[in-house]
Amino acid sequence: MIILGIDPGLANTGWGVIESAGSSHRCLAYGCITTSADQPLPDRLAQVHDELVRVVERYRPAACAIESVYFGSNAKSAFATGQARGVAILATAGAGLELGEYSPPQVKSTVVGAGAADKRQVAYMVRILLGLAEEPHPDHAADALAVAICHAHSAGLGGRVRLTQASTSEATT
Repeated sequence: MIILGIDPGLANTGWGVIESAGSSHRCLAYGCITTSADQPLPDRLAQVHDELVRVVERYRPAACAIESVYFGSNAKSAFATGQARGVAILATAGAGLELGEYSPPQVKSTVVGAGAADKRQVAYMVRILLGLAEEPHPDHAADALAVAICHAHSAGLGGRVRLTQASTSEATT
């Protein structure tokens, strides 16, 4: 199964594509979509959308896994991330992909074994689990690959969400 992982963000949206067969995973590609704060918001969101559509068209994943928004102390940042996340979901919805949503602690726990792991630990374990020669850069891409690995390990265990009216309404309440 080919899985697209997404670490959403307005300034940087990481993406990673893995091929998963049981407990074996292989990295197909990864990258980061970077938008400029000088651009108008609609242009930035369109760029994230369009580049993710191209990734989906190129790699034809069967599933998409996306990190949920972390609401820390910066609400403005959380809203911007939420907008990028919505655009990312829209970009993959047209392809009819299965969608999994995972919190940052879920991803870290699955990949590293500790929900409070730092970015260096995540990148290191992504490199090990995918057999890469070096850690993926930037860290947004490493995080996206970690999200894809999390989905591969969680498939069938209730970690998936469907894009239905009910789940969309629940996400906004």
